[in-house]
Amino acid sequence: MISDKKNFIYGMRDGLPIAVGYFAVSFTLGIQARAAGLTALEATVMSLTNLTSAGEFAALTIIAEGGTYVSMLLSQLIINLRYMLMSFALSQKVRSESGIPARMLMSFGVTDEIFGISISRVGKISPFYNYGAMVLAIPGWTIGTTLGVVVGNILPESLVNALNLALYAMFIAIVMPTARDDKHVALISLAAIVMSFACTKLPVVCEISAGTRIILLTVVIAFAAALIFPVGKEAEDGA
Repeated sequence: MISDKKNFIYGMRDGLPIAVGYFAVSFTLGIQARAAGLTALEATVMSLTNLTSAGEFAALTIIAEGGTYVSMLLSQLIINLRYMLMSFALSQKVRSESGIPARMLMSFGVTDEIFGISISRVGKISPFYNYGAMVLAIPGWTIGTTLGVVVGNILPESLVNALNLALYAMFIAIVMPTARDDKHVALISLAAIVMSFACTKLPVVCEISAGTRIILLTVVIAFAAALIFPVGKEAEDGA
């Protein structure tokens, strides 16, 4: 079994590109935070305590429009509900001896990208792997937001738009190696892409918020994949 120290180092190794992607995206978040009237300190605290790009962008829109606390609460609940589903999946991969405090600390860093690298690891995972990824990803997200508030408006718009693509490219890079090695993952990923695109065009469904569509698609696709491609008990030699 790999030691906690090595798992932490592996997490940092895999978390480095995530931190770079987070820095790029959160830079644009900082620009929007400034436009919404937040100070550098306020934006920094927001990003340090909320690791959710879609949630924070939505929150800033509500703040800028003078929205109510209720609208803020409902938007965050819907947009971030997918993290609960990711946490359910991760809870099945964490080593059985990992206690509640360790799992709670892991839960703070459950993001799309950290979930992607964690769920892709073979066998059970150690909380220290996630800690290693978080120790780089969280500062990357937070520092990017701070700099976006302070100096973001001096950058050309074309560069800011280019930075927005970094996170999507990075997430594709996380999924592709696993999809290449496992045809089941490749098929499920392709199905998710097709269904996601279809849901943006189908009547009625297209009117549902993006966050809700993500949750519904996640449940439907995950349930179908579990029935069609059941996975046996995993060995614990991968962590």
